[in-house]
Amino acid sequence: MTKTAVVTAGTGGIGLETALGLAAAGFAVTVIGRDADRGARAVERINAEQPAHSGRFLSADLASLDQVRALAAMLAAEHAASGEPLTVLVNNVGAMFARRQHIDGVEASFVVNHLSPYLLTELLLPTLTAGAPSRVVNVTSAAVGTARRVFDDVEPPGGYYGFHWYGRAKLANLAYTLDLAKRLRGTGVSIFAADPGGAATDMTNGTLTDPKIVSPPLRLLWPLVRRRFERSTSGSASVAARPSITAATDPALTGRTGLVIGPSADPVAPFRAATDPRIADAVRRLSQAHAPVATPANTEHLG
Repeated sequence: MTKTAVVTAGTGGIGLETALGLAAAGFAVTVIGRDADRGARAVERINAEQPAHSGRFLSADLASLDQVRALAAMLAAEHAASGEPLTVLVNNVGAMFARRQHIDGVEASFVVNHLSPYLLTELLLPTLTAGAPSRVVNVTSAAVGTARRVFDDVEPPGGYYGFHWYGRAKLANLAYTLDLAKRLRGTGVSIFAADPGGAATDMTNGTLTDPKIVSPPLRLLWPLVRRRFERSTSGSASVAARPSITAATDPALTGRTGLVIGPSADPVAPFRAATDPRIADAVRRLSQAHAPVATPANTEHLG
């Protein structure tokens, strides 16, 4: 039976390299993105490098929760009709915003970096469970270490600083990832986080040159901070994709769950705050409030 994988934001950068790695491992890969031209080029490259395992592109703006819902419904219906399992879901989508933005009234960084992958995962859990053994890989970031750890609301108190708010949204998603692994233990669906380290991508090239993304004390040290950003994003996307590919395919991870795969493609200790049950509970409440799932999947496994 065909192994299938879905990679969000898979038309370029780390996402495309992840898709190529999955195709090389024998998966039929669907890449998700907004731009049809980029999607066509991504599929052309996948098919050229791995002709035995064809790729395809589906258009969706992952910043729109309505489009996330439509995408999930389409994928679920396709797999139900074909009988093919959804083997791997890689939530690679991510974005950093230099200025505060809102999407449908919700702060944009929290939408793109947490609510979007949260909602897609929750809506596809019945499909993933039906096709088990299966895996979900959520791409995280070392930026979680800069996050304010208050989740009473989507937006933390204080000023807007894009890098720190990106890290906070990624912390929310990491806490969700580890909590989800506990919920789904015993279902055959393994949940992993993958930390790519850093790479030169459209996101990092577009925002990490603006001092307004960091808090005022760090702006005073901007030349040093910028050089650190430059060093941390100087790697290649193909290397940065290795943790996601490993989390999705490594046989040594069969039957395991709740692990963070670090930049060297080996399991690492999770950021401590992401393991705090109080943070996980607060993130769960925010997620359910702003991206409600009508019939939560696998609720019998909730602790």
